[in-house]
Amino acid sequence: MTKVDAGAEPILIETPRLIMRQFVLQDAEAVYRFSSHPEVVRYTGDEDAVKSLDDARHVIEKYWLAGYRDPGYARYALIHKQSNELIGFCGVKYEPLLNRGQGGVDIGYRMLPEYWGKGLATEAVIACLHYARETLGIACVYAEVMVENIASSRVLEKAGMERIDSYEDDGVRLYLYRTPG
Repeated sequence: MTKVDAGAEPILIETPRLIMRQFVLQDAEAVYRFSSHPEVVRYTGDEDAVKSLDDARHVIEKYWLAGYRDPGYARYALIHKQSNELIGFCGVKYEPLLNRGQGGVDIGYRMLPEYWGKGLATEAVIACLHYARETLGIACVYAEVMVENIASSRVLEKAGMERIDSYEDDGVRLYLYRTPG
């Protein structure tokens, strides 16, 4: 278990059980832990993205820290308050290939399996969607989910997102969700 300093960066989003803040390079060990876990990345298409601590640092720098600078948002560190453990991420990012290549803002989330089935993903997604709308001014958010990832589809539906499309991309069957409106 990787304990973190929840105060390393300002808290951006807080729910009853979770804190979300920007990632820092010191989070590399925790990022490696959840990003290299086979069950966590099973439905992500990122199975080989993080194989070392250096890979984890690269993801933090190239994607998350860069995203905080431009366009001003990216995935956020997801900290479980009770354990004070960095357990995954949740947040939005601009994805140019989303929505059959039309592009859009995507919400994504991951967390260690020992935290699954407790409603934490739904809690995080609801809070992030609210933050995206109210703080970042993002009215429309999408999510792509592999058809066989039933649990993730349920999370998005519980968070109020609507399934608007189904298609195949690189041999993978996907559902596309969008915030209402």
